[in-house]
Amino acid sequence: MSDLGANDFPELPRPFSSTVHVDVFGMSDQGHVRKNNEDHYLVVRSGRVLETVASNLASRPGDRFEETGYGFVVADGVGGEAAGEVASHEAILRLLNLALQTPDWQFNWGPKEMNTVKFRMQDRLRRVNSALLQQASTHEGLKGMCTTMTAALSHGDDLVIGHVGDSRAYLVHEEKLRRLTRDHTVAERLMNKPHNPIDDRLLKELKNVLMQALGGTERECAPDVDDYILEDGDQLLLCTDGLTDMVEDTEIESILLKGNSAQSACRTLVDTALNNGGRDNVTVIVARYSMPPS
Repeated sequence: MSDLGANDFPELPRPFSSTVHVDVFGMSDQGHVRKNNEDHYLVVRSGRVLETVASNLASRPGDRFEETGYGFVVADGVGGEAAGEVASHEAILRLLNLALQTPDWQFNWGPKEMNTVKFRMQDRLRRVNSALLQQASTHEGLKGMCTTMTAALSHGDDLVIGHVGDSRAYLVHEEKLRRLTRDHTVAERLMNKPHNPIDDRLLKELKNVLMQALGGTERECAPDVDDYILEDGDQLLLCTDGLTDMVEDTEIESILLKGNSAQSACRTLVDTALNNGGRDNVTVIVARYSMPPS
């Protein structure tokens, strides 16, 4: 064997994302008023693994290299519109199908890879919008169907959020709840205009009037896509407006902080929305992150 020293051999990458523990749970409830549940949700875990089967390397640093990512989606079929439950169901399946057809999965995210992930998120939401429009145009009973969608991808401590409509994503960081998404509603737009004061009654009436949703026109589909860094102890919440219309942000924060697991937090959030009236379908996903010591 040559006289190469140990430092002359290439250093293999150390896994990080696979060492991040994610306690995640999701649930959906019809509520007390709606005749059916037009909400749908999906939680997935993805992975890439390289495992040494046989080798005669003199110094092998490890037998298995693994990276892990998580995906979360909530979609709320627009109430009062045709086939809202079909729209939310189809939107998630089409998004999943696009993800499964990805020829290269971005697992070691640097700035270039992050930009690729964000571009793909926006592109896929637009393609889902187009697919719903096409499907509705060929089925009379589906004309006008549309849905909100909020999707999140996490890989290690990287988080990407894609969003259309008024379902929401929140992050609990350092015991404070922060909303990551803006509602695509008339009320939200008016609230952001400093020289256009409006009263609370009008805001309430316009709160659920959507400016855009998947299944709307091509011109109106402009998804928001943003990225964030997660830290140890952070909690991610995705939910439909069946939760946020029934439960104030301060109470949501308190429930997430008091919960001892993602499952218990989900259950308490849904139960609180139901106890407060349950006027809409309510869907919740909670993911709690534990980062390994650096």
